Amino acid sequence: MSRTRLVLRLLPVLATLLLGALFALAVVLATTLSRRPCLGLRQRLTRRFFQVLARALRLRLEVRGTPPRGTHLWLTNHVSWLDIVGIGSLQPLSFLSKAEVATWPFAGWLTRQAGTLFIQRGAERGEALGEALTARLSQGLSLVLFPEGTTTDGSQLRTFHGRLLSPAIATGTPLQPLALSYWRDGVPDRAAAFIGDDDLVSHLRLLLQNGGTTLRIEFLPPLPSAGQPRQVLAGQCQAAIAARLGIQPVARAAARSAAAKACSCG
Repeated sequence: MSRTRLVLRLLPVLATLLLGALFALAVVLATTLSRRPCLGLRQRLTRRFFQVLARALRLRLEVRGTPPRGTHLWLTNHVSWLDIVGIGSLQPLSFLSKAEVATWPFAGWLTRQAGTLFIQRGAERGEALGEALTARLSQGLSLVLFPEGTTTDGSQLRTFHGRLLSPAIATGTPLQPLALSYWRDGVPDRAAAFIGDDDLVSHLRLLLQNGGTTLRIEFLPPLPSAGQPRQVLAGQCQAAIAARLGIQPVARAAARSAAAKACSCG
C-alpha cells in the first residue's frame, strides 16, 4: 500500500481520537459542575466513541446471540486491544485494565475519563478494587473482565482467574460469557492478535493495510453467580468459551508447568 493511501486511512482514526478528547473534556466538565462521578454519562459517551472508532479502524462486527439486558459481569477471552473497541461499541460498559495503561500518554487520560478501573498489585489495592467493582454492580452498571489476564493469538485459552468474581457473587450479578474470534475471508485472522512484543503503532499500520478485520462476538448463555464458588464460576465460563471456539483450554497445572519451564530457560 502506498504511503498516501495509508495516511488517508489513518486520518479518520486521528479524527476519532480528537472526538474522544472532546468527550473526555465533557466528562471532566460534567463531573466538576455536578460534583459526581457521572458514571452513566461516561459509559454512554465511551460507547459512542467506540462505535465511531470501530468504523475508522474498519473493524467489522459479527454478533451472534443476544446481548443481555440488565446488569451483568461480562467475561471474555482476550486476543487484542481491538476486543475493547468491539465490545465497547455494543452497550454502555466499563472495563478493567492493567494499571500500566493509566500512565500511557493521552490514552491513559482517555481511559481514566471513560471510567475504566485499573488492576494494581497488592492486597490493599486489590481490596479497594473489589469494593469499586461491588459499588458499580450495585448501581446497575455492567462491567467487562478479561479473566485470562493477558492476550493470546486466539488458538488457545489460558486459565480464567476467579479472584475478581467475588463482587458479582456478593451482589448476585449474573455472569455473561463471550467468545471472541477474528476472521478474514472465512479463515481465522491471526494478524489481529496483539501479543508478546507487538507495538501499537505497527499493529495499527498492519490493520489499516489489510483493510481492517472482522470480530465475531458470540454471546453464550448467562450463568447465575449467587451461591457459587468463584473459581467454579471461572472454570464454567472458560469451558463454555473454549467449547464455542473449538479449542482446548489450558489447564492450571499445565500453565504453571509451562511458566516454570520458561523461567528455567530464561
